[in-house]
Amino acid sequence: MIPQHSSALFISDLHLTPSMPLTAQRFFDFCEKEASNVEAVFILGDLFEYWVGDDANVNSPFQQEVKRTLLALSSRVKTYYLHGNRDFLIGADFLLRTGMTLIPDPSKILICGDEFVLSHGDMLCTADVGYQIFRSWVHKPWLQTVFLKMPVKWRRNIANNLRSNSTAKYQRASRYTPDIARIRTNVTQNACAALMKDQAATKLIHGHTHMPARHHESQGEYDWQRWVLSDWDLDHPESILPKASALQIDENGIRYLDLVKS
Repeated sequence: MIPQHSSALFISDLHLTPSMPLTAQRFFDFCEKEASNVEAVFILGDLFEYWVGDDANVNSPFQQEVKRTLLALSSRVKTYYLHGNRDFLIGADFLLRTGMTLIPDPSKILICGDEFVLSHGDMLCTADVGYQIFRSWVHKPWLQTVFLKMPVKWRRNIANNLRSNSTAKYQRASRYTPDIARIRTNVTQNACAALMKDQAATKLIHGHTHMPARHHESQGEYDWQRWVLSDWDLDHPESILPKASALQIDENGIRYLDLVKS
């Protein structure tokens, strides 16, 4: 049975970390204020900057505050979680302690009588062949089991190395081949069309690309609409404009909420 609600908020790509306190505080405020006005909240991945297992940082004051906030939110509204590319190792213990319900990628839901397909979005970035090969490996259950048996320090080192290599690769591509970099980090129309046809749906919501917008797309005779969620960053005004928004669906329609100004 698919989730059905009369109103919902959708967020993704907050990349929470203690080094971004303003972004984290806006998330805490969002859970207390805006999220209380709907029946359900859907977090579509990358809530954290990275996640190397539920047993890591369990005594961290920051992680404890996040857990308390999510548990309080889940006690008021139904809260769903869908894994991202940064935190696909969030497991049963974290979900139990936060009261969230895990949903698969992709998932179909029903809001105000309309069907929507939800995805983090990285599976749709098929122009980046190297990443898709990497993704297929790290999602293998046996490899995740081996990784989670490693000492936490080893796991952190591996995660930091992967993040550093990925950032350096993207920065080089953005500097020398910006158009190709944008294509590789965005979803492809072929992947979106295949997903929507497979799900027999016409409305898609995803994050991951950090390029929030509403799109009307088609391939052949198949048409669909696609809403992209924003990433959040209120801590680096020197390099980018502050970013934080949510997508709200209720009886009044579908709209983005600017959480920077509110």
